[in-house]
Amino acid sequence: MWRSIASNALTLLVVATFLFGGLLLWAQAEYSAEGPLSAPICLEVPRGTNMSRVSDNLAEQGAVKSAMMFRLGAEYGDKTQELKAGSYLVPERASMSEITEIITRGGASTCGTEVVYRIGINRATVQVRAIDPNTGRYETQASFDPAEEEVPEEYTQVRQANDTRYRVALAEGVTSWQVVQELGEIDVLEGEVEVPEEGSLAPDSYEIGVGDTRASVIERMRQAQELILAEEWSNREEGLPLNSPEEALILASIIEKETGNAEERGLVASVFVNRLEKGIRLQTDPTVIYGVTEGKGILGRGLRQSELRESTPWNTYVIDGLPPTPIANPGRASIEAALNPSSSDYVYFVAKTLDPADGHVFAETLDEHNRNVAAYRALEVQRDN
Repeated sequence: MWRSIASNALTLLVVATFLFGGLLLWAQAEYSAEGPLSAPICLEVPRGTNMSRVSDNLAEQGAVKSAMMFRLGAEYGDKTQELKAGSYLVPERASMSEITEIITRGGASTCGTEVVYRIGINRATVQVRAIDPNTGRYETQASFDPAEEEVPEEYTQVRQANDTRYRVALAEGVTSWQVVQELGEIDVLEGEVEVPEEGSLAPDSYEIGVGDTRASVIERMRQAQELILAEEWSNREEGLPLNSPEEALILASIIEKETGNAEERGLVASVFVNRLEKGIRLQTDPTVIYGVTEGKGILGRGLRQSELRESTPWNTYVIDGLPPTPIANPGRASIEAALNPSSSDYVYFVAKTLDPADGHVFAETLDEHNRNVAAYRALEVQRDN
């Protein structure tokens, strides 16, 4: 009798084991299978929420078939405690496994509404934009210049929402004074900050939050530029007439202000490197402009002959070699060009046309350069007539 009971119990245990194994395999297959979403959605994961609430939200939006299965799958994969707050684009037919990965890997939000504070060389703008889940592309809902235009209703509405994201976007070539001035106008930031050293901020896009201090944002920009400069300096070309990373940053800022054309940065850099090696003054207008403005806004007019002759620490028509400081905050590409210039014998360049986007023409001799300058002057006369 006991032998029969033991045999039956063993049989039941084997059957239960097989059933459990089969159930586990089925659950794993379901967890990784194509999901029910017929169109992308933007999933909001608020700060302080948990996987249970997110599971219910996903089920309500039709992104998963079972909130319980999603939650158990996340627990089985030890993902429950890795949930990251943000707004995430969940693509159509995304599996539960893929959704779990999206909401736990961290990084910048990938959908929802955001406000971008753009700090440019000539003006600052504020953009309100949102990702269209169907295309995955941002659509601008409002754009305005806070110094000249009234704040639109769209901005007021998103500022009152709890799930709005904020970013500061720094253009290459802005000055540190400009950055501090514009950060002071951003109403989600707090506190005061001194103007950092010129060139010490990395032009890039930085996510910010309500209540962040301006000093903390500046510090992030400073640390980013420090890392970029160290990396590019370690990969520099040998034999350059640059004695320190600081000198490289100065040259990079001049390159940044001379050209926005990515294809010719290396050639512009080669002209300045060749001049430094030959002991020829750099004679570059942006350094004169910086001597006039000291980076506090834009000049807004052409240079006067008296300003070209005026002695300032930055006027490279008057001083030998590099100026004492950068004249703007250069981007990575200009730093890279300064430390790995193209190989050329050019020592002159002038604008090719009246459109800066067309770049420059380069010359090895003064005669050739004078002909290029004459051609440019002729274009100016033609425009004025």
